[in-house]
Amino acid sequence: MSETDLRGEEFQANPYPSYARLRQAAPVQKVSGPMGLDSWLITRYDLAQAALLDPRLSKDPSQARLWLRNMGAGSGDEGLLGANMLNSDPPDHTRQRRLVSQAFTQRRIESLRPRVQQICDQLLDGLAGSGRPDLVAGLAFPLPITVICELLGIPVADRENFGAWTHMALSPPQSEEAVLRRKQGNAEMERYLTRLIGSMRATVDFTLAGDRQPNLLSALIAACDGHDRLSERELIGMAKLLIVAGHNNTANLIGNGMLALLRNPDQLAQLREHPEFLPSAIEELLRFDGPVERATPRFATEDIELAGVTIPKGSAVAVVLGAADRDPSLFPDPDRLDIQRTGSEHLAFGHGIHFCLGAALARMEGQVAIGSLLARFPVIRLACPQDELRWRIGGPSITRGLEALPVALRS
Repeated sequence: MSETDLRGEEFQANPYPSYARLRQAAPVQKVSGPMGLDSWLITRYDLAQAALLDPRLSKDPSQARLWLRNMGAGSGDEGLLGANMLNSDPPDHTRQRRLVSQAFTQRRIESLRPRVQQICDQLLDGLAGSGRPDLVAGLAFPLPITVICELLGIPVADRENFGAWTHMALSPPQSEEAVLRRKQGNAEMERYLTRLIGSMRATVDFTLAGDRQPNLLSALIAACDGHDRLSERELIGMAKLLIVAGHNNTANLIGNGMLALLRNPDQLAQLREHPEFLPSAIEELLRFDGPVERATPRFATEDIELAGVTIPKGSAVAVVLGAADRDPSLFPDPDRLDIQRTGSEHLAFGHGIHFCLGAALARMEGQVAIGSLLARFPVIRLACPQDELRWRIGGPSITRGLEALPVALRS
C-alpha cells in the first residue's frame, strides 16, 4: 500500500471507511510514503494501545535520523523532533516531564478559564459582524494561538509569526522544497525563542513556585529538581512543542467538533437543550473526529511481532489514533456521534507516558469555544456544500483539521 492511497481528496474528506477496512483486514500494515520513507500503520484499538505503551518503540530522535538515513533521505529533517519530552525515552523523558509538570500545573490551567472566555467572547463579537464567517479563521485558529502565547508570556507584537511557523512545522515533507521551508521556519522560531528565553532568564525569581511565576516560560526556566533544571535546548524544544501542539490540536478540536455537530443536527439540538452535556460532548468529538489522526512516529529498536506481523528493527511505526477510536470492539456503533456516550477511553490525546500534557487545556478551550458559540447563536448552519470543504493534513504527527468552515449565523 502506498501513502498516496491515504492522501487523496476523497480519503481526506472521510478517512474512516478506509481505516475500517484496514482495521478488519490488516491492522498492522506497511505503507510506502513520500521520498521513500516507509512506515507501518497500526489501526486496531488494542494493538494501538499496546504500541503506545511498548518500550521497544522508541521516540528518541537518533532513531528517527537512522530511519531517514536508511530510507535514503540524507541526514534527515528533524522538524519538531529534538530536545523535548514528546520525542524522548525514559529516563530522560521521566526527568523532563517531572520538571515541566512543576510549571504546567492544573491550577495554572484553571486560572486561565476567565481569560479564555474573554478572548472567546471578543472573537464571537467579530463573527457576529460578518456576513459569512469562517469558524476556523475567526475562532478555532485565533483562540488557541492567543491563549498559548499569553500563557508562555510572548509579547503581543511578536505573535503574528507564530501561525506561519506552526504551519511550516506541520507541513508534510512531500518534497525537498517543503523540507527546506520547514527547516527555515524552525530556525526562525528557535532564534526568536532563544532571545526571549534569554531576556526572561535575567528577570526570573527562582524562589517562586511554578504556578506563581508570571508566565509558563518563566516557570519552565525556574523549574528545578534538586540541582537539575531544563537546559537551554530543552527549554526551546518545550516552548516549540507547546506552541505548535497547543495551538494546532486545539484549533482542530474546535473546527472538527463544530463540523461534526453541524452534520448531526440531532446531537447539536440535544447539546443546545442540555449544555450540561458539554464535557461528555467534547470527549465524544475528540473520539469521533479527533485533532491528531496519527501519533508522532515511533521506531522499532528490535524486531516486534504484532497480530502475527513482524515489524523489523529500525522501522517507523505510526499508531493511527483516528482508526483506533472508531474500533467497534470498544465503541459500539462507532461511526455514530453520541454526545452522551459513556466510558469513552479514546486515544485522542495518546496513552501512557506520552499522554498529552496539555489535554486539560485543550478540553477547557474546546468547552469554552463550542459552548459559547452555541449559547451566542441560536442558529448555526454550514454555508457551503460539504464537498467544498478542504482538510489540512500535517506532519510529523499527521494532524487533521479543516482549512476553513464557512457558516451562517443568526443571533
